[in-house]
Amino acid sequence: MIRNAAACAVLAAAAAGADEAAESAQAQGAPAASADLAEVLKRRLPDVNVTAVEASPIPGFLVVEIEGGVMLHVTEDGSYAIAGVLYALTDQGPVDPFEPRRAAKRLALIADVPVDQMIVFAPAGETRAVLNVFTDPDCGFCRKLHAEVPELNSYGIEVRYLAFPRMGIGSETYDRLVSAWCAEDPQDAMTDLKLGRKIPSNSCQNPVAEQYEMGKVVGVEGTPTMVTADGELIGGYVPAAQLAQGLGLK
Repeated sequence: MIRNAAACAVLAAAAAGADEAAESAQAQGAPAASADLAEVLKRRLPDVNVTAVEASPIPGFLVVEIEGGVMLHVTEDGSYAIAGVLYALTDQGPVDPFEPRRAAKRLALIADVPVDQMIVFAPAGETRAVLNVFTDPDCGFCRKLHAEVPELNSYGIEVRYLAFPRMGIGSETYDRLVSAWCAEDPQDAMTDLKLGRKIPSNSCQNPVAEQYEMGKVVGVEGTPTMVTADGELIGGYVPAAQLAQGLGLK
């Protein structure tokens, strides 16, 4: 499955230039190296920002990472691209060989966010696990998850909210999130928003836009999206008891 619009753009452009790519491939003869492929993609897909080109486990292909964390498998001569999750078929079942890399990248990005720039709901006792949650106060499932924050806390799970206004920067949801982050009591403000209540409009230096952009790099495509302490990405609402069980706390 194509993961986002950027991947769609890549495939659309690749399809449009397929004949040209094939002719170019025949003319070039030998497969291009990683640096050469990056240059080929820059020319053929000028609107796509390539962030890395590496070896692929598929013979004849290279792994190309584009902005937003999408990974493509591209022929060494730049003629064709495949978007989607690559699975290694092992005797133990399908395995995504790139998931450890993605998990490490998620953790590195979140580690750069100071905790005091998140809205944190911590357990009264010992913190046994942490869930980083990209949230939108106008999202129904985000509200449902927020109603279970006390239960999550009871398991020792600390919930750390990061802002992800689905309608983008400058939207009404964005403004509400800014007001929550700038409130005298951000926890109460966030709870009020999740209950559908209005909160006073506030403005201050805030991390909402930065967290939104980071979320897109992490791979957030909807809310709520959670990132565990192991870097696992959990998309969508999951009941508190199931989350606790998955974290080994129940």
